[in-house]
Amino acid sequence: MYIAMNRFKVKNGSEEDFETIWKNRDSKLNEMKGFREFHLLRGPANEEEGYTLFASHTVWESYDDFQAWTKSQNFRDAHRNAGDHKPVYLGHPQFEGFSVVEGA
Repeated sequence: MYIAMNRFKVKNGSEEDFETIWKNRDSKLNEMKGFREFHLLRGPANEEEGYTLFASHTVWESYDDFQAWTKSQNFRDAHRNAGDHKPVYLGHPQFEGFSVVEGA
């Protein structure tokens, strides 16, 4: 199993806009071989630095299934307008990928 996460620093006051963007996207993840689940996570607000931390979290059967997603037309379509939403972010998303060693 493989878990892929992107962390986003969302400008304070833009949290609802960010969540709306994600809720209204057409990702077609469920059409991809090996896709298991998706979660959008809202973390703590950092008032000093002016952002709220979010993470997108996908679970895949394998690393190869995740890689196939990143090379698919569905991926390109889902990310086509990502640059349009720069005003809600501080910096670029930060990717983290994990191979599952143990799970229940």
